[in-house]
Amino acid sequence: MRIGMVAPLVESVPPRLYGGTERIVHYLVEELVRLGQEVVLFASGDSRTSAHLVPCSKRALRLDARVREYLPHHVAMLQTVREQAHTFDILHFHIDYLHYPLFLDLAPRTVTTLHGRQDVWDLRAVYRRFPHYPLVSISDAQRRPLGDLPLVWAGTVHHGLPPDLYRPGPGDGGYAVFLGRISPEKRPDRAIRIARRAGVPLKIAAKVDAVDRTYFERVIAPLLAEGDGVEFVGEVDDRQKEVLLGHARALLFPIDWPEPFGLVMIEAMACGCPVVAWGCGSVPEVVEHGVSGFVVNSEAAAAEALERAAGLDRKRIRERFEARFTAARMAQDYLEIYARLADSARAMAAA
Repeated sequence: MRIGMVAPLVESVPPRLYGGTERIVHYLVEELVRLGQEVVLFASGDSRTSAHLVPCSKRALRLDARVREYLPHHVAMLQTVREQAHTFDILHFHIDYLHYPLFLDLAPRTVTTLHGRQDVWDLRAVYRRFPHYPLVSISDAQRRPLGDLPLVWAGTVHHGLPPDLYRPGPGDGGYAVFLGRISPEKRPDRAIRIARRAGVPLKIAAKVDAVDRTYFERVIAPLLAEGDGVEFVGEVDDRQKEVLLGHARALLFPIDWPEPFGLVMIEAMACGCPVVAWGCGSVPEVVEHGVSGFVVNSEAAAAEALERAAGLDRKRIRERFEARFTAARMAQDYLEIYARLADSARAMAAA
């Protein structure tokens, strides 16, 4: 099967550090190529891939000091994809709804994976106008806000990671980890309070985007200044992440928004690290309560779970990761969707 994979240009594929969507695109593409599929990746020119790369910007837009607006670059990329669209069995988009007006006649042989939150009222306007595109949700929870709209759901595909990306660790560090991005909805303030309540040291390994700089300086920095066992590590790469999670007692994921998936949860599981997470969004689909972690809804319950996390079987957590959240499983799920849509599109064309 010949597959056109369209990635955002903000980060490279894979991203150098933080970047969930581009990371998943990379793992999916590499696994599809390994399975013998012909994949063409439309992405930034500094991407690294086993597929055929069509560079649609010189490098990741976030790293280009000249770039002020991301949209013009994506519009130019879409014209490049459109010019080659007839050569593909399936076009797989990871750029929200930007392609909708330009590919309407090809909608039956497209897949659009939704990576963001879908409870934003404004999104309903575009979904009402373009209900024809086959959609993939990354959790069942993600699609619930759109349940009253006549959309074409091709399936739910949970994210997956290569099994050799992270090795499980012994969990002997005695500390908890907050990992990902500093922002109000991720609630690092909550993580700090939980760790202090449980008497457990906390390492915060997270990036601070420009849009969240004020929040960091006004809310998080004063909490860090109090000391008391809380350390700000900053943004980390995969090898640093493996060490942090492998030795951590648990990952704290005290989110305050309907997280569509939460990649960091399965990164922790791959390292054998229990997850203590708020019961929002996809969390109950990902974390098996009492097995791979604990699903909580209060700081008191989270502090208690953080103490109990040391008693969970880290080998079993890794086994649950291998059973549910590998890149191979993710690629097979998408291949089934591709085949079904391609067969349907051919039948429609013949009719």
